[in-house]
Amino acid sequence: MQTATIRPARLFTVEEANATLPLVKAITLDLQRLAQDLLERQQRLDALGKGRKADQSDPYQDEVEQIQADLETDSKQLEMYVEELRELGAEPKGLAEGLVDFPAMIDGRIVYLCWKLGESEIRHWHEIDAGFSSRQPLVEEIAAGPSDAHGPEFHDEA
Repeated sequence: MQTATIRPARLFTVEEANATLPLVKAITLDLQRLAQDLLERQQRLDALGKGRKADQSDPYQDEVEQIQADLETDSKQLEMYVEELRELGAEPKGLAEGLVDFPAMIDGRIVYLCWKLGESEIRHWHEIDAGFSSRQPLVEEIAAGPSDAHGPEFHDEA
């Protein structure tokens, strides 16, 4: 994938992305919990259904159908959380891991600022066509942004 074809609705500075983190954290925490819960319930449902035929004589059929309906409802809620993040301009990536990317411009190209649930601020970035495993630490010049007249606000803890 070429980054030139990527046209995000919004580009963030590190400061702007960090400013959204309180809301992004809340949504991502809910999203992560629900994604993990859905996965576990689907796995239990799959295990319950192995070797069984669904018919009216099955005493658990009503319960199975209710679980399936609940999974469908919760899947729609999961989609709503994803859409909330996208409306903010962020891109949820690893739902169960709590990964969120923010489109940004670095050195004249569009990249992603990379954040993971549990991190206090955005400190990494990666290419558009790369993922979490390829993320790199931000340097002070990038974190400060070109319009920051007060100097860099990012401090590496190394």
